[in-house]
This record gives sequence, C-alpha cells and structure tokens, in this order.
Amino acid sequence: MKLRPVSDYLVLKGGASETTTAAGIIIPDTASKEKPEQGEVLAAGPGRMLESGTRQTVEVQVGATVIFKKYAPDEVEVDGETYLLIRESDVMAIVSE
Repeated sequence: MKLRPVSDYLVLKGGASETTTAAGIIIPDTASKEKPEQGEVLAAGPGRMLESGTRQTVEVQVGATVIFKKYAPDEVEVDGETYLLIRESDVMAIVSE
C-alpha cells in the first residue's frame, strides 16, 4: 500500500536518533520515549488550497531531511512500517549538507 498525502501534508520516515554518552555507551532511539524531531520526506501533497481558489504548492521536496516541531507529527503504521504525517507549516528547517 502507498501513502499519498493530501493538501499540505508530508509523509516522513523518522530519523533514528542514537546518542553516545561521554563514556562511549550507545543509547539507541528505542530506549528513549521521546518522539523524533527530524525525518526524511517520502511524499508531499500538492499543497493547500487558498481562499482565492489557487493552490499554494509545497516548498519541501521529496528526499529532503527536515526538522519539525516536537509534538507535531501523527504516527501511522502501514504494512508494518511506521510513518509520520505532518503539515508543511510545522516544518522549521530543511537540513542541507
């Protein structure tokens, strides 16, 4: 099954957030109860409809890594995979190399 977002929604794959302590112990993201704040865009909707009847296209491109508000995403599970759904307005930055 494929997810095709509507309006200005984005489908993200949450980034694994492993952390290493000062002693060198690696703490995987599964040990933390915190939600991810970064993810890769897998799909983007066509954009939101404005009152004028025109569509404002989405700025974020598929494949981009974004940083978003901590409690913004909704988690959905499709075919055993967990995805994040988020509005484009909750994206705070696009990560570039």
